[in-house]
Amino acid sequence: QVQLVESGGGLVQAGGSLRLSCAASGSIFNFNAMGWYRQAPGKQRELVAAITSGGSTNYAYSVKGRFTISRDNAKNTVYLQMNSLKPEDTANYYCNARHPPFEYWGQGRLVTVGE
Repeated sequence: QVQLVESGGGLVQAGGSLRLSCAASGSIFNFNAMGWYRQAPGKQRELVAAITSGGSTNYAYSVKGRFTISRDNAKNTVYLQMNSLKPEDTANYYCNARHPPFEYWGQGRLVTVGE
């Protein structure tokens, strides 16, 4: 049973920074890709950033240049560094891992960005 345990997030003022961490119960090499999604109240869940097992990354247009996804294979952990945060970044952020046909989700971390 794969478990993704998230940490980080919280409350920050606009322009501030936060980091999310996602620790996997097994080797992240087992996953084709890992990523972060977010869901704001009343909105659909959307992809924020993803990183493949080879290290390729992609980002939602709205976070490009502000967020950075990275991985530490030795710690089986994926990070999301969030800089220059905006109120519209407020959402629950979910870690995701894929190894087709399987997909796993973390429990979610709340990020709140004040004006």
